[in-house]
Amino acid sequence: MVALVSMKEMLTQALEGGYAVGQFNLNNLEFTQAILQAAQEEQAPVILGVSEAYIPYMGGLFTIAAMVKGLVGHYGITAPVALHLDHGSTYEVCVQALHAGFTSVMIDAFHHPLERNIDITQRVVQTAHALGATVEAELGRITGREDDLAVDEAEGMYAVPEQCVRMVRETQIDCLAPALGSVHGPYRGQPKLGFERMGEIRRLTGLPLVLHGGSGLPDEEIRQAIAMGTCKINVNTDNQIVCTQAIRSFLDQHPEAYDPRNYLIPAKEAIKASVKSKIQLFGSSGQAGGRAS
Repeated sequence: MVALVSMKEMLTQALEGGYAVGQFNLNNLEFTQAILQAAQEEQAPVILGVSEAYIPYMGGLFTIAAMVKGLVGHYGITAPVALHLDHGSTYEVCVQALHAGFTSVMIDAFHHPLERNIDITQRVVQTAHALGATVEAELGRITGREDDLAVDEAEGMYAVPEQCVRMVRETQIDCLAPALGSVHGPYRGQPKLGFERMGEIRRLTGLPLVLHGGSGLPDEEIRQAIAMGTCKINVNTDNQIVCTQAIRSFLDQHPEAYDPRNYLIPAKEAIKASVKSKIQLFGSSGQAGGRAS
C-alpha cells in the first residue's frame, strides 16, 4: 500500500528553504494524473487538495483516497504527496477525511465567532494530530466569485494579527491561512495583497502561512508572498481554465470526435504544463528529496 505523507514536514522544509509548495485541486481523474506527473517530473513535493463540494462529485472520500494511492503506485511517484481536505466546513467532515486516508485537513470555521472557531479547530487538531495529520485553519474572510466582491472590497476582510496569535496559541494548528486580499476564482481588478500584515502575522505566529487564491496573481506578488513566509499556495482556477480551453480547442478542430480520450489527453497535458509552471514559480522544483516521513 502506497503511503501518503503529512504536509507538515513539507511546509517546515519550505519555510527553511525559502520556497512554497503548491496545492493543486483535484477535479477528476485527469487532474489527479496531471498533477502527480508534473510533481514527479519536477521532483517537487505536492499537495493534492479536494474541495468539500467535490467529494460527492468524485464518489466520496474513500474513492478519492484510493484513486490517489492507486495512481501514486501506478506511476511510481517518489516525490512526497500529501492529500488535503480543502475548506472542510465541520469537525465531522474533517474526521471523515482523516479516516478515509487524507493526511491533512483544513478546518474553515471563519463564519463562526472567534471563540467558536477556536473551539472547533481545537477539536480537529486533537484528532488529526493523534493520527499524524496536519491541520490548516483560516482567519478573516477569503472571498470568491460567490461573494461578488471586487478586489479592493476584499481588503476589508483582512485577518487581525492578534486573533491569529490567539488562534495559533490555543489550537496548535500547523499552518495558517490569513485573509490578506486574495480571492477564490478569477480576480475582478488588480489584486493587492497585504504584504506588511502578512509579514507581521508570520513573525508573530512563527507558522508557515498559506495563500489561497493563487490563480491569477502576478508572479512578482507570488514571489513577494513567499519571501514573507508563505509556504503553501493554492491553485485551481488556472488549471481549470487551461483544461477547458484545451477541450474546446480540440472539439472545435475535430467536431466528429467522440472518444473522451481524444480530448481529455490534451486537457491533461495542458493541466500538467500549468502545474509545472507553478511549481517552478514557487521554487519547489528539485525539492522532493525522496519521500518525507
